[in-house]
Amino acid sequence: MHPDIHLQLHHQRAAELQHEAAEYARLPRPASRHLRTRLGWTMVELGLRLAQHPPARPARIA
Repeated sequence: MHPDIHLQLHHQRAAELQHEAAEYARLPRPASRHLRTRLGWTMVELGLRLAQHPPARPARIA
């Protein structure tokens, strides 16, 4: 492919992506994003607690 054609296609695709990004930025965002984030981090914290090994207990001598 000729370099000038490749550069022209690159500029055309970049313009298309910028147009799509501008359209996406105009979309309304859901109000529940904060709750969703808090729930996600709570699940991560719970998973980390479950993955921890139980504390070592001293041996009992009978």
